[in-house]
Amino acid sequence: MARLFLLPLLPALLWSLFLLYNQIPIKQGARGFYWIIGLGWGLAAFMSLMMYVTR
Repeated sequence: MARLFLLPLLPALLWSLFLLYNQIPIKQGARGFYWIIGLGWGLAAFMSLMMYVTR
């Protein structure tokens, strides 16, 4: 459960590699990072809540 905060790291890494491969500036792709981090943290919070509720 303590590692759920790592959930957004893999998609963020893949997004940064996509941006570098397509030569898109990181600043232009920042909105994608916001979505990845927001959805990842939301999913991690939901999973933590479900683990707590079903304990």
